[in-house]
Amino acid sequence: MRIALAQLDTTIGAFDRNLDAVREAAREAAEAGAHLLVVPEMAVTGYPPRDFLEHARFVYEAHAALERFCASSLPRGLALLVGTVEAHAGEGAGLYNAAVLVDGGQIVARARKCLLPTYDVFDEARWFDPGEAPAIAELDGVRVGITICEDLWNDKIFWARPRYPRDPMEELDAAGAQLVANLSASPYAVGKPELRRRMIAAAAARHGLPVAMANLVGGNDSLLFDGHSLAIDAQGRTVAEGNAFVEQIVVADLEPRARGSSAPASVAVRQTRRSPVRGEASAILSPLAPELDSAQLDELHEALVTGTRDYARKTGFTGAVLGLSGGVDSALVALVAAKAFPPDRVTAVAMPSRYTAAMSNEDAAALSHALGIGFRSIPIEGPFGAMRAALAPAFEGLAEDVTEENLQARLRGAILMALSNKLGLLLLTTGNKSELATGYCTLYGDMCGGLAVIGDVPKTLVYALVRRVDAKAGGGLVPRRIVERPPSAELRENQTDQDTLPPYEVLDRVLRRHVEARESAEDIARAEADVPRETVDRILRLVRCSEYKRRQAAPVLRVTPRAFGDGWRFPIAHAVR
Repeated sequence: MRIALAQLDTTIGAFDRNLDAVREAAREAAEAGAHLLVVPEMAVTGYPPRDFLEHARFVYEAHAALERFCASSLPRGLALLVGTVEAHAGEGAGLYNAAVLVDGGQIVARARKCLLPTYDVFDEARWFDPGEAPAIAELDGVRVGITICEDLWNDKIFWARPRYPRDPMEELDAAGAQLVANLSASPYAVGKPELRRRMIAAAAARHGLPVAMANLVGGNDSLLFDGHSLAIDAQGRTVAEGNAFVEQIVVADLEPRARGSSAPASVAVRQTRRSPVRGEASAILSPLAPELDSAQLDELHEALVTGTRDYARKTGFTGAVLGLSGGVDSALVALVAAKAFPPDRVTAVAMPSRYTAAMSNEDAAALSHALGIGFRSIPIEGPFGAMRAALAPAFEGLAEDVTEENLQARLRGAILMALSNKLGLLLLTTGNKSELATGYCTLYGDMCGGLAVIGDVPKTLVYALVRRVDAKAGGGLVPRRIVERPPSAELRENQTDQDTLPPYEVLDRVLRRHVEARESAEDIARAEADVPRETVDRILRLVRCSEYKRRQAAPVLRVTPRAFGDGWRFPIAHAVR
C-alpha cells in the first residue's frame, strides 16, 4: 500500500489555513500515486489548542471547517486521515482527540485517542475523554488500524515500566489489523528522534505490523515539533523518514500483514532492549555537550531557529531585537536570530557601563557585522549615574551590594523594551538554562523579553553550539574571545560567573540529573562522586529558591526532555529548603 505522510506546520485556530495545507498535501500525494494520506494529530485545530477547547465556539468552528473541507474538491482515489477534535454528548469532558478518515468527500470512519498523557507538557485528560478502543478501517481491502500519538508509546516490551495498563498496538494486533497509521504531534528534544525511531521499530517488529507515522513540524509557543515522520515495515526496518524541521510529503510503499497472520514468536523475544523511562515526553536525558555529535548539534540549532521563527510569525512579529554583550549566550541568540529572520530585521544592542571591557563591545560589533544584522551601542553610564543619584537619599548609610548590579541589568531591560515597543520588534532574552535554574538572572532586567530562545540550553551546550555553528560557517564568524574568555555578567570589577556559581561543567551535570532525571541530592552524590555533597546541596537549594523568578520568565523553547515552563510545576512558597 502506498502511503503519504504529511509533515505540516499548523497554527492553532487557523482552521481553514490548516486544511488548505492538508488539501495541497492531498494533491501531491495523489500525484505520487498514494492510496492514503496521513496528517499530524489535530491538524484541523493546530496542536496543542489547550483551553481554547473549553470554548464551544472554537470546537464548532473546527467542525464547520472540516465539513467545508469534505465538501470541497479533493483528489479521487485517495483517502485522507485527518486529526481533529470531536464533541460528544456522553459523560466526561465532552470531547475526543480524534481522527477522521475522509474518502470520496465523506467521513467513512472515526478514531479516538485511547491514551491521554497527563505528564510533563501534556494535560490531555483536562480536555478529552479516552477512546474505548482503537479503530480499524477497511481501505482498498486492507484493515488499517488508526492510532493517535501516545497510543504507540506504551509497548510493554520496549518500556521497562509501561505508563498505562493497556496497549492500543496490542489491541489492534489482536483485532486483525494489517497496518497501523499514527497521527502524531510528538515534541522535539535532543535525542528524541532516535528514541522514537527505535520505539516504533520495536513495536512494529514485535507485532509484525507495518507502521506509518505522520508527525507535526514547527513551533507552537514553547513546544517544537521535529517531523521525522516514519514508515516502518513489519520487520522494524525504516522504509522512509521525513527530514527534521521541514514541511514535507513523505511517500512510502508498505506491505500489509497478511490477513489472519501474526508476528513470529521469535520477534518478541528479540526485542529485549528496554528504555527505563516511560512515556512520550520524558523518555531520555539530554546528552551533555561533549556527547553530542555534529548532526545532533546541527539539529538542535535548527530547532532553535524554527522555534524562534514560528513564534514570531504566529504572534505577528517580523523582526527581533536583543542585547549583545560580547558573551557566548547572546552570541548564540544572535546566530539563531540572524537565521530565523532576514538579517536586516534584527537589531543587536550593546549597552556598555563602567564595568564593560572594551573587548566586549568590539566582539559584539564584529559579530553583528559578520552576521549582517543591525548594531547600535547605547551606553548606560548616564542613566546609571542618574538612578544612583535619585536613590542616594534612600540608600544613605548602606553599602553597595547586588542592588547596584541589578540596577544596571534593569536599565538595559528598559532600553531593550523601549526599542521593542518603538520598532515593533520581538525582544529575545539571552539567558541559558543553567542561569534560569540557579536564579543567576535579574528580574525585570536581563529576563525582559518575549521569548527565551536558549532558556532550555545548558551553558556547556551553549559553548558547543556556538563552536559548531562557527565551524560550519568555515570559522571566523564568531570572534574567538567570545568562546575563550571566562564568562562574566560584567556588573562589577573583575567579575566572573564562577565567583558565585560552581564551574559550569559541574553545575550542568548536577542540574541535568536533578531537573531531567528527578534525582535527589543523595542520588546525585552517589552518581557524581567527584562533586562534593555540599556543592550538590547548594545547587539544589538555588533551584528551589529561584522558582519565583522562573514563574515570571518569558516562554522557553523546549529542547530537552524537561524544560522550565509548562512541564515544570513547582510551588514558589514551600517549607523544603
